[in-house]
Amino acid sequence: MQAFPHLYRVSARGGAEGSTALNSEGLPALASVAPKEFDGPGDQWSPESLLCASLASCFILTFRAIARASKLEWRSLDCEVQGTLERVDGVTQFTLFVTIARLEVPAGASAELCQRLLEKAEHGCLVANSVKARRELRAEVVAA
Repeated sequence: MQAFPHLYRVSARGGAEGSTALNSEGLPALASVAPKEFDGPGDQWSPESLLCASLASCFILTFRAIARASKLEWRSLDCEVQGTLERVDGVTQFTLFVTIARLEVPAGASAELCQRLLEKAEHGCLVANSVKARRELRAEVVAA
């Protein structure tokens, strides 16, 4: 890992209508539009969906690192993040992110250890730690 601080650069370009082009050096371009809840088309990534995707991706990557350090064998981790957007004191903001995780492990794995590592991943996710909304983890461990 590189020493801190890390700097991430993303550029955006948009016009009066249509999608906004998101770019970052060395990465594929993305298009972003308003979500259907804000009268957008609902068929492309929005800032709101990208934020939830960032939380889900960070959770899985953080769990991967923690599981590796703990020598936990696991098969797959499915993660859904539900973000609740509300108006609070005249400001539109996310007030809650619920992370719903389903961890599949080999038979005989300790469900208690798995649950503890999932909680540790939720607490260690740097993206989640950067938002001010309340967070909740709903985790399930399934032996395959």
